[in-house]
Amino acid sequence: MNDTTTLPAVGVRKSILFVALFAAVFCFTAVPRLHAESYDRCQRRVQHAEHDLHRAIERHGRHSRQADHERRELRAARERCWQERQQWWDEHERRWHHERDWDEHDHDRD
Repeated sequence: MNDTTTLPAVGVRKSILFVALFAAVFCFTAVPRLHAESYDRCQRRVQHAEHDLHRAIERHGRHSRQADHERRELRAARERCWQERQQWWDEHERRWHHERDWDEHDHDRD
C-alpha cells in the first residue's frame, strides 16, 4: 500500500520541478528581450518626435506654433526616456546620452 501512495507524490514533485524549471528559463530569456524592447520603444518615440518637428519646421516655419508644439512633444519624448532609462536617444548623433544634457533649441539653428 505504501507503493501506491508514493507514485502520485513523485509525479507531483516532478511536475512542480518541471514548472519551476520552465518558469526560470522563461524569466531569464524574456527579461532581456523586454529590456531591449523598452530601449527600442524609447528610441522610436524620439525618432518620431524628431521627424514631426522637422516636418512642422519645413511646412510652417521655425517659429510657428506647430513647430513649438512639436518641440514640446520632442522634449516630452526625451524626458520620458530619461525617466524610464536615465538616458535619452539623440537622433542627430545616432547615440544614447547618459546625461540629461539635451538642448531645447537644437532645431532653432541653421
